[in-house]
Amino acid sequence: MSAQLVKLATTPDLVDRVYRSLLDAISDGSLAPGQRITQEDVAEQLAVSRQPVLQALRLLKKDGFIQDAPGRGVQVAPLDVRWMSKVYEVRGALDALAARLAAERHQRIDPALIARGRKLAQGKNVQAMLDADLAFHQAIYDAADNPLIGSMADQHWRHLRRVMGAVLQTSQRDTVWDEHEAIAKAIAAGQGRRAAELIEQHSTKASHALAIRLNQVLTLTSGDKS
Repeated sequence: MSAQLVKLATTPDLVDRVYRSLLDAISDGSLAPGQRITQEDVAEQLAVSRQPVLQALRLLKKDGFIQDAPGRGVQVAPLDVRWMSKVYEVRGALDALAARLAAERHQRIDPALIARGRKLAQGKNVQAMLDADLAFHQAIYDAADNPLIGSMADQHWRHLRRVMGAVLQTSQRDTVWDEHEAIAKAIAAGQGRRAAELIEQHSTKASHALAIRLNQVLTLTSGDKS
């Protein structure tokens, strides 16, 4: 495993932190599909014992991010475009509900989130771009005042961050923050139906664009290996 991971201090939630560190590396492409992962290497790079690494790897396997490797050990699971489109369908429905509820309460999404997202979109820090996108949607979940929406969306976002990360390494959808701004304005204006429609369209466009670009990425990757 060639990815360089940041050492972690020992804390009660160490398993979760190891999980998050590995998931971030998988999402931003530091750990590529098919790449082998060893307990020893992860433990050494994160400066932790093998036990929390083992538990984190088990969770990542259960969640579908890693799988058994040929022979022995584990490796990063391949990206599945068709399955990702199904995840987008679910997230779109949750986002539409959140946007409508937030609009009913005339909630204001912090403009700084959008300004930061626009700025990061001009750079190359994939992890920061993913964090900014999630922060915007999380703000809508919080504004909806229904904690079930955010908790249900979280499991889907873990997978979406990965497919978004794979695409952002080679290209990006320039209109995403214009769409975010329009959604925020509709919510602030109390336009529940429009906010829900805009965010569903946003999710659908993202799903289609990412599917096309991800297929291109996977084709290029396959070509490099042949």
